[in-house]
Amino acid sequence: MGTGIFITGTDTAVGKTLVACGLAALFKESGLSVGIMKPAETGCIEKDGELFPEDAVRLKNVAGSDDPLENICPYRLVDPLAPSVAAERAGVKIDIARIRRIYDEIASRNDITIVEGAGGLLVPLLPHYTYADLAKLLKLPVIIVAANRLGAINHLSLTLESAAARGLRVAGYVWNNLERQPSLAAETNPDALRFLTAVPCMGEIPYVESFERHALAKLFAERLGGALDGLLKRR
Repeated sequence: MGTGIFITGTDTAVGKTLVACGLAALFKESGLSVGIMKPAETGCIEKDGELFPEDAVRLKNVAGSDDPLENICPYRLVDPLAPSVAAERAGVKIDIARIRRIYDEIASRNDITIVEGAGGLLVPLLPHYTYADLAKLLKLPVIIVAANRLGAINHLSLTLESAAARGLRVAGYVWNNLERQPSLAAETNPDALRFLTAVPCMGEIPYVESFERHALAKLFAERLGGALDGLLKRR
C-alpha cells in the first residue's frame, strides 16, 4: 500500500481542491500512480439524472484516475451544507466503515493517495464524527490550506492547534491566494505566522485559473516541490 495525504482547509472555498489537484498533477507527472478520494461532496448539481460532484471530477481528471466516480466520491449531496446535515436532509446515512474500505482499496493500488475533506477539520461527517476523526482513522498526515486574506492568521492558528490537540500529524500548511493582486494582509500574513508556529509552511500558491495538469504540475513543482520530499520518502 502506498502513502496518503489528507487535504483540509481553514474554511470552505479556500482552495483545497486546487491544492489537491496541484499535488495530484505533480505526482502524476513525476511518474507516480495517484489515487484520489473526496469522501463526501455537498452542493452537487444534477446532470443527466445524477448528482455531479464537480470537485471530485476535477480530481479524477487531473490525477488520471481509473477508479469509478462512485468510489472517488461515495457520498454526493445536494444541499451546500456540512455533510452530516446535508445527508440527514437527503435521508442518506454516511458509513465511515465504507469510506475506510474504499480508501484502503484505492491506496492499495497507488503510490500515493490524496483525500480531500470538506470545509475544515471540525466539519462533521456524522453528528459526532468530524473530518479530523477521519484523518486520524486513516492515519494520514494533514496538509492545511489557508486562503491568504485578512483573518487567515487566526483561522490557520486555530486549525493548527485543533490538529495538534487531536493528535494529527500536520505535514505543513499552504497559503493560497484567491485574488490576482494580493492585499496588504496577504503580503504580510506569511511572515506573521512564522512567529506563531513551528509547523512548516510548504509554500504559497498565486492566483490560479487553469486546472490543466501540466501547468499545475509545473507551478506546484516550483512552489511546493522541496516541501514534499519528506512525504514521498515515507512510501
